Amino acid sequence: MVKYLDYTSPSLNYFFDLNKSTLVKKDNRNYINVMGIQQLNTLEDVSLLDIYLSQNNVIEPHYHQNAAELVYCISGAATVSLLNPFTKQIQNYYITPGQVANVPQGWWHYEVAHTDGTHLLAIFNAPAPEVILGSDILKLTPSNIMAHTYCMDEKQWKKTIAPVRPSTFIGPAKDCSRYTQEPNKPYQYNQPYYPQQMYYY
Repeated sequence: MVKYLDYTSPSLNYFFDLNKSTLVKKDNRNYINVMGIQQLNTLEDVSLLDIYLSQNNVIEPHYHQNAAELVYCISGAATVSLLNPFTKQIQNYYITPGQVANVPQGWWHYEVAHTDGTHLLAIFNAPAPEVILGSDILKLTPSNIMAHTYCMDEKQWKKTIAPVRPSTFIGPAKDCSRYTQEPNKPYQYNQPYYPQQMYYY
């Protein structure tokens, strides 16, 4: 129980319909519902994202500054990829229904759906999931700082990130031409893909 809550108050809620709390929606097959303390005021240190993805869709690279994340696969299949800041390696975990992948707090990570109808539940040990998105880092960091820091031409940097949309959440964009020719072809990693195993690249 939360010490500061008055459990006799009629303003406290113990039920919530997650279907009515959409965080972001790309289309009818790719969207995220959210539940945190703003939606259910009796929550303690727990919140969640209810994630629906079709094949080849990605929850963009991001990190949660306030919580660890446990990704549970309800249906379909996905790879949860995380950057281990201690080994400097990307670790990839292929999960199917009933399997989980754990992302420690503050670790850079992303998820790729391998089948249509992929349904993931992301559970956080915080009353609301906070996030810093890769698209926001790319678009909101001044281009002159990026160019100067990495010894790049600023015009080339601006051209390269021009298609990036802030707060993408689910990529690629609906108008992305790379998938219009073969929409059912699975996304291919740069390195060989080994289901049910961890690998590095």
